[in-house]
Amino acid sequence: MLLDLWAKLDQPDAVYYDITWMAFCGEQVPEPMEEAFAVAIGARGAGIKLVRDAMAAGRTLRGFEVDDAVSGHIQSCGYGPNIRHRTGHSIGREVHGVGANMDNMETHDERPIIPWTCFSIEPALYLPNFGVRTEINLFVEERDARVTGEMQTEFVKL
Repeated sequence: MLLDLWAKLDQPDAVYYDITWMAFCGEQVPEPMEEAFAVAIGARGAGIKLVRDAMAAGRTLRGFEVDDAVSGHIQSCGYGPNIRHRTGHSIGREVHGVGANMDNMETHDERPIIPWTCFSIEPALYLPNFGVRTEINLFVEERDARVTGEMQTEFVKL
């Protein structure tokens, strides 16, 4: 079960929070699902690391580069054909904001990722019998970036 949730405070200028978590209804998550989800988590980590390293170094980073890092991890694990959409999107007062998207698939987003902005990293794999996705929000600071909530590391079992 894929749970994609987004909401914001009922206040002027509130910013969205947008996450996806995975759950499994049953006793034991099948091995292919566990493996695919581990690949998605590794891809998410590759994207976070790239952004944090670039911000720490003061290097200009563009949206397509984050998509390339995330997709590159997925491809290196043999799941490249199972990617169906970009890595992420800008988040702001609208759930899909107007800043840089993490995209080198649907478009080639060359807009820079700038401090004091937020975006999603949401790698997903869509296989013939199931799909997996993990989504976090990354807030970019002057020389760092931080995940704004809890990161899922395994399926929730229902």
